[in-house]
Amino acid sequence: MTTPAPPDSDRFSDLLAGVSLAGLLLPEAVAYSSIANLPPQAGVMALFAGLLAYGALGTSRFAVVSATSSSAAVLAAVTASLAGGDAVLRGALAGGMILLAGVFFVLAGLARMGNASDFISKPVLRGFAFGLALTIALKQLPKMVDVHPAQGDLLHFVPALFGHVADWNLAGLGLGGASLALLFVLERLRPVPGALVVTALGIVLARTVDLAAWGVDTVGPIRLHLAAPDLPDLSRAAWLRLAEVAVAMVLVLYAESYSAIRNFALRHGDAVDVNRDLLALGVANLASGLVHGLPVGAGYSATSANEAAGARSRLSTWVCAAVALLIVLTLLPLIADTPEPVLAAIVVFAVSHSLDPGVFRPCFRLHRDRIVVVAAVVAVLLLGVLDGLLAAIGVSLMMTLKRLSDPALSELGRLAGGHDFVALKLHPEAEALPGILILRPETPLFFANAGHVVTGIRRTLEGHAGLHALIVSLEESPDLDSTSVEALEELAAATRRAGVGLYFTRLKPAALTVLRRAALPGLPPDALSDLSVDDAVTLALSASLVR
Repeated sequence: MTTPAPPDSDRFSDLLAGVSLAGLLLPEAVAYSSIANLPPQAGVMALFAGLLAYGALGTSRFAVVSATSSSAAVLAAVTASLAGGDAVLRGALAGGMILLAGVFFVLAGLARMGNASDFISKPVLRGFAFGLALTIALKQLPKMVDVHPAQGDLLHFVPALFGHVADWNLAGLGLGGASLALLFVLERLRPVPGALVVTALGIVLARTVDLAAWGVDTVGPIRLHLAAPDLPDLSRAAWLRLAEVAVAMVLVLYAESYSAIRNFALRHGDAVDVNRDLLALGVANLASGLVHGLPVGAGYSATSANEAAGARSRLSTWVCAAVALLIVLTLLPLIADTPEPVLAAIVVFAVSHSLDPGVFRPCFRLHRDRIVVVAAVVAVLLLGVLDGLLAAIGVSLMMTLKRLSDPALSELGRLAGGHDFVALKLHPEAEALPGILILRPETPLFFANAGHVVTGIRRTLEGHAGLHALIVSLEESPDLDSTSVEALEELAAATRRAGVGLYFTRLKPAALTVLRRAALPGLPPDALSDLSVDDAVTLALSASLVR
């Protein structure tokens, strides 16, 4: 895919957007490093890897690929559980996990698995994002109040933090609170880079006031090591363990990235190539892992900021990378003087947009997926980031399987004066045909529910006397597995013994093919078809007249 050169006016818009974006992303990159418990340079290196790789290979003109708070939190959870207090091992594990995530992205792109993120439902993502944002925000408080609980899980962390309110550093809390308030004010003045303004003010404060005397720490020196890219030295067991959790990282990153890419593409009528974006994200994470960065994805807030700043093409991300590089080369020592409460405020502000309970409104208004969304929030808060996500996905799959394994079975009747067949429960005015029972499973047949469906059909059949034909509409089943075919074979045998003709109608091509191969005993050739229910009724009536 080639992108035409933008006109001069668009180039100027991209230039302004890129400058504004750099002011947002650079402070966030340093802040997200603290979430991942890695040195500040990890976020900076990830910023360049993501911007350059996606700028060269991606298809969205608005997407901004850089470190994200969610992936940084997942990385922190995994490396903390595997490395304990060993900082060197934690860095190696982080690099290995990011590299594996990049490999999985590339493989998924080559296999054209662009819809992989659909395995995580929106309620799970919304609950996960809310719980994660709340977790991240709470864990930024110690950097403001200078009280650091030893326990990481929220069940012990929150009581330990708020149980020592008397020991809180009020100066740090005031600085963090003022920074957060200023960020919300500056948000209304787009395209003013609020994060950069707040960071600059914090640096000025640190250089004019002895913050150490007030117990307020600063970021400290940021050292960018331009060593040759290398692979982390890890054992085979460590690589295998990382491969397991890297899958969850990929799902989180891609679900978040695809949401941003798709939403802005739809908003502007743009065409994007999902599988090429998978490859671009894979290359970006491979590059970030090789230079000891953070995992990267297309964050919604950064992408939104890029669009709001006036971006017209991916040129804005190239400009952003150039400006960020200029800042790093000339002003990096100044960034080291950024007060920790200011960075904590930047993180809280970045995740605050995910703390809107209104995103749950559709689930409660529709009375659907309420258990899933609540379970996702609670699981992240109680079990931690990674285990919480996996638990929420498990609950979602269990609820789905529960619905599919016990499907509804509708009896159909004909509307007066027409040829349409509808569910009798929904349309009492419809009439059942004498001597013919018409049933429709309301979910696709598969191994977990085929037995229940056939049992339900046989019970319904037994409750109707004087039948000469049973018509089963399988329009909801695009395909049939072997278990389903065996269950339908049992149904065919039962109807044959009862002297009732059996017809399967509205069969999709794959289902029709497999049933013809199965050659169910006692079925005439016209008993399997993709025809309408009305056509099957005509066949059944003709057969009854022949008898």
